[in-house]
Amino acid sequence: MRYFIVDDDKVCRTMLKKIISDSQLGMVIGEAENGSDALSSVMSLSPDIVLIDCLMPEMDGIEAMEQLRRKGFSGQFIMISQIVNKEMVGEAYEKGVEFFIHKPINRVEVESILKRTAEQARLKVSLQTIRQSLEQIGLTQNPPTRIRQSVKDIVLSILNQMGVVGEAGSEDITAIIEFLIEMSDRPVQLPPLKDLYEAAGARRKVRHADMKKECKAIEQRIRRTILSAINNLASLGAIDFTNEAFEYFAPRYFDFQEVRTYMVYIRDERQNPPKIKINIRKFIQVLYLETLEKYRG
Repeated sequence: MRYFIVDDDKVCRTMLKKIISDSQLGMVIGEAENGSDALSSVMSLSPDIVLIDCLMPEMDGIEAMEQLRRKGFSGQFIMISQIVNKEMVGEAYEKGVEFFIHKPINRVEVESILKRTAEQARLKVSLQTIRQSLEQIGLTQNPPTRIRQSVKDIVLSILNQMGVVGEAGSEDITAIIEFLIEMSDRPVQLPPLKDLYEAAGARRKVRHADMKKECKAIEQRIRRTILSAINNLASLGAIDFTNEAFEYFAPRYFDFQEVRTYMVYIRDERQNPPKIKINIRKFIQVLYLETLEKYRG
């Protein structure tokens, strides 16, 4: 892989170059101190992967990524960051970030993430080659009919990968996603959680008089399910940072700092169990978007 590093911290750039070189992950073909300086170099050198700091002078990482995409850059991005701002992390993923590398730099984390990203880049090239070959012989003109999965099947498949498909809250989560998919043709933001709980209760045909009590029960069941998912993924990550389920779900569905906190607890059982903040809204939002993409795909 050919890497380009954008970071205003020279020490950080040096550390990343050394890790890439020592681990034989590829070669660093260029570097820049800020997003503005990186634009022309990235476009001319066309690296496979750009490691880019989130907060920099003149032009931050997110704005630089956006401009590079508009200019036609098709490589992959890895964000270097020590921020925990949820909105900024979410925006970075929307702009095309594949993974985050957290500061201070950790060699094991950097190696595992770069190996995973390199695998994805090679797979992408392979798929493009196969598709081009099929187009040349005309096999893509009449693709075979694909059986469409139900929303429930998609949701349960995702929850199963997190190890929580047997939790009581999985039924409530499935009901909420089914409700959101039915409403997906309306350009509205994710409704308040209270409305989603009521929608799940209505699908269970809960009486109006009992709805308030049922909504509290639904919230608790979902909260326990998400906590169980964090526990499962943190256990996987504590054993193997390159585990596919951990790498995919931990940063997307949860506040990753909470997962890391639980990993520290698992590695050192002498500590008291940490108090984990459960972000139900983020979990539902990401699950809805992924389910919608697979359902329509």
